[in-house]
Amino acid sequence: MNVRTPALQTRLPAVGTTIFTVMSALAQQHGAVNLGQGFPDFGCDPKLLDAVDAAMRAGHNQYPPMTGVPALQEAVSAKIEALYGRRYDAASEITITAGATQAILTAILAVVHPGDEVIVLEPCYDSYVPNIELAGGRVVRVALTPGTFRPDFDAIAAALNPRTRAIIVNTPHNPSATTWRREEMDRLARLLEPTDTLLISDEVYEHMVYDGEVHASASSHPVLAARGFVVSSFGKTFHVTGWKVGTVAAPAALTAEFRKVHQFNVFTVNTPMQHALAAYLADPAPYLGLPAFYQAKRDLFRAGLAGTRLRLLPSEGSYFQCVDYSAVSALGEEDFCRWLTTEIGVAAIPLSAFYEDGRNQRIARLCFAKRDETLRLALDRLARL
Repeated sequence: MNVRTPALQTRLPAVGTTIFTVMSALAQQHGAVNLGQGFPDFGCDPKLLDAVDAAMRAGHNQYPPMTGVPALQEAVSAKIEALYGRRYDAASEITITAGATQAILTAILAVVHPGDEVIVLEPCYDSYVPNIELAGGRVVRVALTPGTFRPDFDAIAAALNPRTRAIIVNTPHNPSATTWRREEMDRLARLLEPTDTLLISDEVYEHMVYDGEVHASASSHPVLAARGFVVSSFGKTFHVTGWKVGTVAAPAALTAEFRKVHQFNVFTVNTPMQHALAAYLADPAPYLGLPAFYQAKRDLFRAGLAGTRLRLLPSEGSYFQCVDYSAVSALGEEDFCRWLTTEIGVAAIPLSAFYEDGRNQRIARLCFAKRDETLRLALDRLARL
């Protein structure tokens, strides 16, 4: 018998091991402080753990409804209305997902047909492009304005055409930590209004907006909400990234198509955690207090970095801080981040990983969603720069 594994034609020929996996492994190997991958090193509110335990002991351990536990759908709908002024029908317009990554993939698979174009704004999160390619779509890359990472509306307008099925917007933005302003959402709405282009709005860092600014959600804009899948993440909001529970809010007609895919690529989401989150959302204080919580960490981190030769870029939202290291090294971004990990003992992510062409702007991304003692340890090491 000829025992062999048949050769495959890959669906994603350009995809290998992600830079996040590479840098985290390197950090572990060299005992570096891992400020690369974007997850907290501290726990969540014990009350949330108690709510999960209570839900399990109450017998909420079997399949929930495909669309989500109704109590959680209602809680999400109420939260969006309170914050952004739009009332989504909980039963027909709110879907609970297995994290935001699954939500974005499902939205793309639901609406993008082979040959359709999808605009992504670079630098962009690394799942967007493979998602579009898996759907048979054509990726159209539009660069955010170099240096400021603000949207270039002339370039977006030039990219829009009758083949454009969707545009993906991310605010607060990973990796640059910029946030879209209300007037920028208005400009996007004016561009999209005469078209049939859909919006996928990645808002997983919605509660991490600083300096008194207000998150400009697509949900708060009638034109954008009418054509948008608005994605959020309980993992980011409540410091439980490993739970992989997210939400999608969209008009009923879009949600119906979304759920056709959702029911076959994940079907349902962890039952006791949904019940726990529904109970926990009854008190808005944890997410309303999140901007001040993370701004304190940002300010601590920025104050320490100011004593180094790293140049700080603005950090308006998310839990990331980008730095220009031109005064420190002439190395390319990935080489610099490897050197920083192995020789200085702090892991970072090169911004080049978020661009197709891997352009070298001498910028690295650091994550400050860490305990204060972790940040201080990293700052002690970075003081050598």
